[in-house]
Amino acid sequence: MKKINKADIRQEVFDLYDDYAHNRLDRRDFMEKLSVFAVGGLTVPALLGFIMPDYKGTLQVAPNDPRLNSEYVEYDSPKGGGKIKALLSRPKGNTGKLPGIVVVHENRGLNPHIEDVARRAALEGFISIGPDALTPLGGYPGTDDAGRELQAKRDREEMLQDFIAAFEYLKTHPECNGKVGVVGFCFGGWVSNMMAVRIPDLMAAVPFYGGQAPAEEVPSIKAPLLLHFAGLDTRVNEGWPAYAAALQANDKEYSAHLYPGVNHGFHNDSTPRYDFEAAQLAWQRTVAFFREKLK
Repeated sequence: MKKINKADIRQEVFDLYDDYAHNRLDRRDFMEKLSVFAVGGLTVPALLGFIMPDYKGTLQVAPNDPRLNSEYVEYDSPKGGGKIKALLSRPKGNTGKLPGIVVVHENRGLNPHIEDVARRAALEGFISIGPDALTPLGGYPGTDDAGRELQAKRDREEMLQDFIAAFEYLKTHPECNGKVGVVGFCFGGWVSNMMAVRIPDLMAAVPFYGGQAPAEEVPSIKAPLLLHFAGLDTRVNEGWPAYAAALQANDKEYSAHLYPGVNHGFHNDSTPRYDFEAAQLAWQRTVAFFREKLK
């Protein structure tokens, strides 16, 4: 079987995957359209295996990393009922109170990649919490395909309230200094924008390629924003000019970065959409932003 390199994959394949990953194509249609690109020794199973997330060997911080105290916690779900499970991580041996970061997953639940991002945030000197909005439905089911199906069954506003509750949990945690920000990816980027709207004492918000808040709600934003956009992500980027205009019109503090030539999901190192240089730069900017705004 031909070994696939990222350079072998046409942009249309990434665009198809984006449609599939965001429920604009069902699996049957996705596979049918993907077959068009199974040429020159490439097979559909090989293409599918290459483009889908693969968590083996991509974690940057091990779940049992000795530098961290990581554990699963639960807090009350204000809308979904019951409890929400979350990964709580902080540097081991810390004696003072730490600034907090809520890490919000994509549209598939708290998968291994987002848990890894939460641990990365903790290694930078924060106390982080990564909630799983799929908890009321049994939690992340082990695959992203099944996770997307589950998350589609939950109300988006109820999930937003669950992440707002995570902010409250973290803000009052005895190891937190009360200064809390949020970072989110894709669906989590939308959540980050909306948490900035809904939470007056949110200290910072970092949406990665996320849907924007409605212009009429922008006046409610108090938190400074750091926004990351992928240059090839026309779907999300088309909403940015109106959002930028609303932020400017309401004199909101924000900075935005567009990373040319990269796809939606460029920060996720478990898929070939990952771009090392853009991801590294965006994460460095994110950490510096949180250090400035939360400490």
